[in-house]
Amino acid sequence: MMTEATQIPQIQLMWDWFINMVTSIQLSDVLDMCIVAFLIYKMVGLVRDTRAGQLVKGVLAVLLLYWIAELFGFGMLRAVLAFILPYGAMVLLVLFQPELRKAMEQLGRSSISTISNIQLFGPGSEAKEQERQKTQQLIDAICESCAAFSKDKTGALIVLERETKLGDIISTGTIINSDPSPELIGNIFFHNAPLHDGALVVRENRLHSAGCFLPLSQNYEISRMLGTRHRAALGVSEVSDAVVVVVSEETGAITVALNGQLNMRLTPAKLKELLQRELIHETEEKKEHNVSKILKRVKK
Repeated sequence: MMTEATQIPQIQLMWDWFINMVTSIQLSDVLDMCIVAFLIYKMVGLVRDTRAGQLVKGVLAVLLLYWIAELFGFGMLRAVLAFILPYGAMVLLVLFQPELRKAMEQLGRSSISTISNIQLFGPGSEAKEQERQKTQQLIDAICESCAAFSKDKTGALIVLERETKLGDIISTGTIINSDPSPELIGNIFFHNAPLHDGALVVRENRLHSAGCFLPLSQNYEISRMLGTRHRAALGVSEVSDAVVVVVSEETGAITVALNGQLNMRLTPAKLKELLQRELIHETEEKKEHNVSKILKRVKK
């Protein structure tokens, strides 16, 4: 039985060990822990928001079953699991392929990749104002067109490209490369027009390509009431930072897909407000933030 006299040296030893461990921590160790914590956080978010959560539960169940077989000496069960487990990594890669692809595409959309597209001291105030006016003209044309589509129940699908380039999607359509106007957008989605079934992709405030094919969403929790246009809009918003505007052919409802989420039943006024926030205000804030970070590094 331990006495009070023997407990004191042990407490002292534990305290000394703790102090030595804390004092031996370097900056690289802190960065290492932060990176690992960030990766774990992202993995937990990925598992929680997708069907990967059910797959993880299955993997844990198999590992638990193997541990029980080892504990109680179930020879046949242990042999079967020992044969299966070495191929587990390959099976997981196949099963998790959509989730892994989504994670890599999200990583590629980080702010680090946008620094190369930013001028060191930013564009002048006159150039900024011209760009802002062009964006506003685009928003006005889209909102006016969508208001008419909603009234007439004309289906439409418009993809506004941002930082993530959509060259593979653009290549599936017909290049038009035109200034935006409600008349042209109306002609593209006019019923029985050659390009009305596909998506219109907007690049750098210009109507770039029409009749494009989009990847359908892999989200199995989407309501069955939503049609192919909504699934396509959600699909491209899951793999890029694009803003996708949808007008339902059945109900005339206006929807915006953004970051894998659907903003449904928007009025033309709410649509304009959302597009201005995403295409003008948020873009300007990102550019100013990134430029300020670069200037700080230069000063250092």
